[in-house]
Amino acid sequence: MSLDLWILCGYFVFMATIGFIFRKFTDTTSNYFRGGGNILWWMIGSTAFMTQFSAWTFTGAASKAYTDGLTIVAIFFGNAFAFFMNARWAAPKFRRLNVITMMEAVRIRYGKGNEQFFVWTSLPMGVLYAGVWLAGLAAFVSALTGINLTIAILGSGIVVVFIALVGGSWAVIASDFLQMLLLMAVSVVTAVYAYCYGGGMSNIIKNFPHKFITGDTLTFTSIFFLWVIAMFVKQFMNLNHLGESYRYLSAKDAHNAKKGAYLASFLMLVGPLIWFIPPWVTAGMYSNLSALYPTLGAKANDAAYLAFVQNAMPAGMAGLLMAALFAATMSSMDTGLNKNAGIFTRNVYLPLVRKYKENDKELVIVAKISTAVFGLFIILGAEFITGLKSISLFNAMQYISSLISLPILIPLLFGLAFKKVPKWAPIATVIVGGIISYIVPQINYDTLFNVTLTHREHADMIQLIGIFAHIFLTGGFFLLTSFFYKENADPAYDSIINNFFDIAHNKTLAHEKIKPVPIDNRQRRLLGTLAIVLGTGVILLILIPNPFIGRLAFLLTGGIVFAAGAALVAASKEKIAD
Repeated sequence: MSLDLWILCGYFVFMATIGFIFRKFTDTTSNYFRGGGNILWWMIGSTAFMTQFSAWTFTGAASKAYTDGLTIVAIFFGNAFAFFMNARWAAPKFRRLNVITMMEAVRIRYGKGNEQFFVWTSLPMGVLYAGVWLAGLAAFVSALTGINLTIAILGSGIVVVFIALVGGSWAVIASDFLQMLLLMAVSVVTAVYAYCYGGGMSNIIKNFPHKFITGDTLTFTSIFFLWVIAMFVKQFMNLNHLGESYRYLSAKDAHNAKKGAYLASFLMLVGPLIWFIPPWVTAGMYSNLSALYPTLGAKANDAAYLAFVQNAMPAGMAGLLMAALFAATMSSMDTGLNKNAGIFTRNVYLPLVRKYKENDKELVIVAKISTAVFGLFIILGAEFITGLKSISLFNAMQYISSLISLPILIPLLFGLAFKKVPKWAPIATVIVGGIISYIVPQINYDTLFNVTLTHREHADMIQLIGIFAHIFLTGGFFLLTSFFYKENADPAYDSIINNFFDIAHNKTLAHEKIKPVPIDNRQRRLLGTLAIVLGTGVILLILIPNPFIGRLAFLLTGGIVFAAGAALVAASKEKIAD
């Protein structure tokens, strides 16, 4: 077995250990699905950050960076803006709702009927997103090891499902934090290495074989700028609707939710500045990646990041990078699995089968079974997406988020700001949005605008037209339904609406800001100790025969993780007043 695979196996063992460590924290559904609402801001921020990207960032997005240069940064800066708006607007509201799953938040906003509608529309969406993430991870594994894509999907999926299954949300959030440390450490060291290898940013740009700002495949620059604006709008919408409340339901209080969102915004602002230097350097090194990665066929560009690591960095770094990419995808998938299992258990099984008669022991068992079942669906979804040879991972993700998810999230976003709409408005809005999403890709934009668009421009047009159509047409329809709302026509529904807005905007609630308690230091001590162990393991990779600069890369990577762990352990010794 190769050195890289040994490193990856060691990482698997470490991550599986986290699941076992936190398995005793899963005695209730509140603990299993949201950590009992006791998670501190630095863990909330890291899990919010980690769940917003995956191995897709280093495959599909890296492919975009390899061909089109700086363009890809727009999406991630859009994420940074969206998380900033989380902190300023949405995150505290979400935490004040004090529910276990996001669909319980939907119920207290729109009632039980709408809850069930969004349950059955959101579950397939979760599977689709996770399928794209897993497909990106499998592409990386296949490129590194040469094994068949299907086998890579199956093996990668089983590992991710195991971690989510055993440890619940405590393990998921804890692993997200540790994986964030490892990923950022590896990314920073790789970026610095690539920056030096490429001779500085000016030389990297000079050697980039395409237009660095926009890429070569543009005829109309205006389409690019409209696409950038559309990405900012889409990312704001994607991260600030009620369905995204799950990111902050685990927070200790509204104050920690807000601080966590600020942390995620900062990390998402810094991340793109380091993630895409390696594929930019790769573009100047290799004009055709198909020859290097024949197993990927038409999707060989998805290995642009890996190509630099394998061909320019020290022995063993590819295995550490693959561990980091597993970290990125695990953080997205295990959170997605935990979220879907929570929705099924609390919003399907509990109301429809148990008629709201709660038995936590039984519900935790149902949660674990549903985690395994959804894991199987995600593996099948990844296999399906991989089989779509005519669409890249980048465009697959963008089509899902621009056309499939936007109709669903419009009422979940607009409903946070606009109060008085009739009970039927959410479902009717999703139906209207679904029709718009069907029409947008069918339009011949060359004929409509009397132009000849490139393949890239056609894909960009579908995305940006879809986004703006949903804002103005789908969103406009939702607002128009307010004319059909009649005060006191349905007192029970009026009560639901008023109760939701009273809670969401009430800054005097008991869980707005909670004093430090012993479990806070327990989190710091446990996560700090695990980070020290992980950092030590990475530092020991300096024993691999490498030039001095190669050993230094491992020392710096492990040192960053170790230092963060030591700081947490030191902070855990702070005395908390009774």
